[in-house]
Amino acid sequence: MRTPETDESPQAEPDTAEVVLAARNVSKSFGAVHALKGVNFDVHRGQVTTLFGENGAGKSTLMKILSGVQLPSDGELILDGAPVEIASTVAARDLGIAIIHQELSLAPNMTVRDNIFLGREIMGPTGVNYAEEERQARALMRELEEDIDPLTLIEDLRLGQQQIVEIARALSVNSRILIMDEPTSALSASEVEVLFKVIRDLKARGVSIVYISHHLEEALTITDHAVVLRDGVMTAYAPRAEIDLEWIVRNMVGENFDIGSPPSGHKLGETALELKGLTVPAATGTGNAVDGLDLSVKVGEVVCIYGLMGAGRTEMMECVAGRLPATGGEVLLHGQDVSHLSIAQRIAAGLVLVPEDRQRDGLVQTMTVGRNLSLASIGKFTRGLFTNRRDEKAIIEDSIREVTVKTDGPDAAIGSLSGGNQQKVVIGKMLVTHPSVVVLDEPSRGIDVGAKAEVFRILAEHAKNGMAVVYSTSEVDECLSIAHRIIVMRRGRIAAEFTHDTTKEAIMAASGESLVA
Repeated sequence: MRTPETDESPQAEPDTAEVVLAARNVSKSFGAVHALKGVNFDVHRGQVTTLFGENGAGKSTLMKILSGVQLPSDGELILDGAPVEIASTVAARDLGIAIIHQELSLAPNMTVRDNIFLGREIMGPTGVNYAEEERQARALMRELEEDIDPLTLIEDLRLGQQQIVEIARALSVNSRILIMDEPTSALSASEVEVLFKVIRDLKARGVSIVYISHHLEEALTITDHAVVLRDGVMTAYAPRAEIDLEWIVRNMVGENFDIGSPPSGHKLGETALELKGLTVPAATGTGNAVDGLDLSVKVGEVVCIYGLMGAGRTEMMECVAGRLPATGGEVLLHGQDVSHLSIAQRIAAGLVLVPEDRQRDGLVQTMTVGRNLSLASIGKFTRGLFTNRRDEKAIIEDSIREVTVKTDGPDAAIGSLSGGNQQKVVIGKMLVTHPSVVVLDEPSRGIDVGAKAEVFRILAEHAKNGMAVVYSTSEVDECLSIAHRIIVMRRGRIAAEFTHDTTKEAIMAASGESLVA
């Protein structure tokens, strides 16, 4: 195990497995920003190398270089012992390298089958052989143990199912090097187990896996050795036998790290949000996603909603925010029924939602960081057709400071930010409206432990100042961070309620889940 005292990247310990792909002294700069600084990185045949690091550490940049999305500014890539230039994703695919991106890159208006074979269609004598594509797509779904019809539109699938399709597309290429950037960020525990079984099968066939995950304990169950990046530099390397959770966190964020605790020093007030008999129909048209749910949250209280995929968490939150219709029950904000109000009216009344999918629902990709931050509160500085730029600028600058967004400035492209900083922008955009109740659906999805701690710190501070906070999570450790109460949902109903001093095992048992082996 190595944790060097200098700024030089450590060299990986000798490994008996053959090095298939290597990065040597790879650097990448974006203007004045140095995303990678002389990184050395080996990919071994038939093994899993897990890459850990905070958002902005350079992980995704390195993976984009290995997969042909970007070219390095300096250094070289060596494939099978010879230098190689991977100038495009097509070139990478031809060399047997495929990547599953953290942010889904599927076409929502196309079918599962068409997305899997997009750009490399199976041709027959009369054109595209759709029957063979469908047959192969069904085989991939069986391998992943997912009951998804290949003729289903992507936009009709839940986020976790879309992630499965992304994985199936990468597997369909028969790659010898497979890069997985946050492949489990939207998967349930059972789907993670299936994916890990697939990874083990791929390893047995000699396929090399590069794995990136912010689910640290989960990643430890599959890795053969680990590498840590910090600020674009490789800071630590160790084989699996020499690492544990504490080693990973220490090398990522330092010795003193705490994800948070329930905010204290203030009294909880009157009921801020109350759900009475809330019923939301399932997207399938059969049954209810939320079934007669009762819940109340007080001023200054932090409540965590935990449950497996399909438990109804997202449907409940989107209905509360006005994005989904209810077929029964009421949503009360400070005692007033807001069930009839639009999304904009609920925001104006003080009820906001931070959605699960920040790319699709939380951000406008063509806008700058500043414009994304000011979007939800645009009425505050707009008069008719005119915008008071000075007031808007002040709001944006205050928000960047408050939620600690790391950016080159308000005019930076939103896509230039790391996942954790993009999530802070989504949260900051909603906090600018000065809500009394904020509902967050998986606020830590796809962000590292450092950014996660920052997000929870921000929420805890606002709770101490009187805001009611409701957040959902599929990570049981997050239930025990800043929540005063933990609500476990199962099949659209509340299965159990716990206080902060409960155990992970009790929470998981109430949800019908077991620990990943």
